[in-house]
Amino acid sequence: MSLILRNLQSVIPVRRVPLRARIELLRHILGIRQFDLGVICVDNRGIQRLNRTYRKSPSPTDVLSFPFHENLRAGAVPQPECPDDFNLGDIFLGVEYIFGQCQENGENYYDVLTVTVAHGLCHLLGYKHSTAAEWHEMYHKEKVTLEALNEVTGTSLQPLTKNLFG
Repeated sequence: MSLILRNLQSVIPVRRVPLRARIELLRHILGIRQFDLGVICVDNRGIQRLNRTYRKSPSPTDVLSFPFHENLRAGAVPQPECPDDFNLGDIFLGVEYIFGQCQENGENYYDVLTVTVAHGLCHLLGYKHSTAAEWHEMYHKEKVTLEALNEVTGTSLQPLTKNLFG
């Protein structure tokens, strides 16, 4: 199904072709290519507004995921009952926030965007990281997914929540 990749900001450049290619690889690795997916790039103001509205947090963040299939068990692939249900959800990337973090930490911006999308996809598939047990499960899924991507792309990407509880 379709991948919609929109850039709704003009603060930070986003090269959509390489990002789209990596997202398509992630979708293939996770076995979710049959689902529609939206990935929307926003600036700090946009992600902050979403974060305040949906998470009651007043600051910008790197990623927010909005699953179409709520209450999905971690790792379960949705089982659509009709064609309209072949939707995974939307991922909002705070590209300005991500870019700032990359500059502070000396990290590659497109690598971090890729890792952030992988993290968002895990959330769309029911993974959470509110507790240590949930984090371990999500971290493992991100790690396995990124290892598969690394084999194909020759990168050495690591999970976003690498040091959250560990």
